[in-house]
Amino acid sequence: MSLLRCARIAPLRRTIPSSLRLSARRGFALQGRRLAAADIDAHDPHHEESFEEFTARYEKEFESVQDVFELQRNLNNAFAYDLVHLPSVIIAALRAARRVNDYPTAVRVFEGIKAKVENKGQYDEYLRELEGIRSELGVNLKESMFPEGQA
Repeated sequence: MSLLRCARIAPLRRTIPSSLRLSARRGFALQGRRLAAADIDAHDPHHEESFEEFTARYEKEFESVQDVFELQRNLNNAFAYDLVHLPSVIIAALRAARRVNDYPTAVRVFEGIKAKVENKGQYDEYLRELEGIRSELGVNLKESMFPEGQA
């Protein structure tokens, strides 16, 4: 069957004049150069995204979470970077945890923030910034559930 298919395609290739084939290649190559300079593909592994694009991408990923696996995978990817995300990304993650009904992961988000920040002052600032969403969703901190002295 593949021999018959090749026999049908081969005559079609021969019917295109070589001058058209050559000009099409040149036009494609020139067009490709213009696109490479002007239009950057976001999926290109060498493309450097800005912090705003990075933040928007993670917000979008957390907004589209449909199950616990996706939530935990996105959190793992988010916390793999050497930075602490903006509160907007953390809020999107907490809302995703609520949407999939995963309270323990919501508590772990704050543990991840605590591990990522440089000092206790930064952690306290994140807690103040996220106090509204914590009270809205009813998320307690591990420190308040299990005080250090009771371990």
